[in-house]
This record gives sequence, structure tokens and C-alpha cells, in this order.
Amino acid sequence: MSDNNQNRSLKKDSVVSCVDDIYYFERGVSSKELIHTASCVMESMTVEKGEEFTNVSDVSSFVRMKLGMSQREVFAVIFLDNKHRLIKYSELFYGTVDSCTVHPREVVKKALELNAKAVVLAHNHPSGNIEPSQADRDITRKVKSALDTVDIRLLDHFVVSSLVQYCSFAERGLL
Repeated sequence: MSDNNQNRSLKKDSVVSCVDDIYYFERGVSSKELIHTASCVMESMTVEKGEEFTNVSDVSSFVRMKLGMSQREVFAVIFLDNKHRLIKYSELFYGTVDSCTVHPREVVKKALELNAKAVVLAHNHPSGNIEPSQADRDITRKVKSALDTVDIRLLDHFVVSSLVQYCSFAERGLL
């Protein structure tokens, strides 16, 4: 991910500066200024095509930023090349507050269309509980099996809630 926030002000006449991912305010700020600052920080965290996803921390931050505040379940896929560089982030399926129907063949179809060599799955739990359900485990297994048939690696599956919490299937040995 781009590291655009080391030792800098968010804008020329800003009341906030950043040193090593710590944000310092020169004075009290209004809620409007705070929201603007948060927006600038989130914008600086965007990932561009070709950037590498090489560690869980970067991927989890990206996924939490994209899905963490959604009020319904969203199932997304990060498509990567053979060096784990971003090809595309796609939100493929949308559900309700507590479920989302996922079709493994559509994940494979999109991966082949993009010529992806690896993928990372991600979805949110609006309830706040990041523990993978049995349905989450089952769909991960089905998608992995479908991807295996066309030689595309499933690197991880993240379950996120809010902008803070996440569960990585790879970290937990669930892949």
C-alpha cells in the first residue's frame, strides 16, 4: 500500500500533521474538520493497480476500509497477479444484514477474465461478530476447490466488522 502519510501535513494549511502514522492536531477541531481529516487519511490508504499485497496487515486494512462500515453483507474478491500485485478489487455479491449468497463459478469466471493467478476473499459481518460461521467455512472450501481446478491460488479469506476488527482464515489455519 502507498505510504503517503509519513511526516507530512494532510494539506498545505492543515491543522493536523502525521508522523509515523500518528496524527497531531495543532488546536481543537470541529467535527467537520475531523471528518475531512479522516476522509483524507482514508483516501491516502487507497491501493492502486500494480501495488503488492504481501502481508496480512496491509490486506486487512484495505478490506476493513472497503467493507467495514457496510450495513449489509458484501462479498468481495481481490484479484492478484503471480507476484501478488493488485489487478482489481471487486464486490461480487451483496446480501442482507446476516447472509450473502456466493457463487463459486462467478469468482472463477472473473478470475479467469482478469487473468488472475491468486485471489483473496473478503466479506463483512454487519453484526460485529467476526467469527467465521459454518457457512463462511463451507463457501471458502467450495471457492478454493473451484479455483484449484484452474490453478488459481486462494491466499486468504477475511471476515471484517467495523474499521477495527478482522479475522484471517490463513492466520487461523482455516484454509
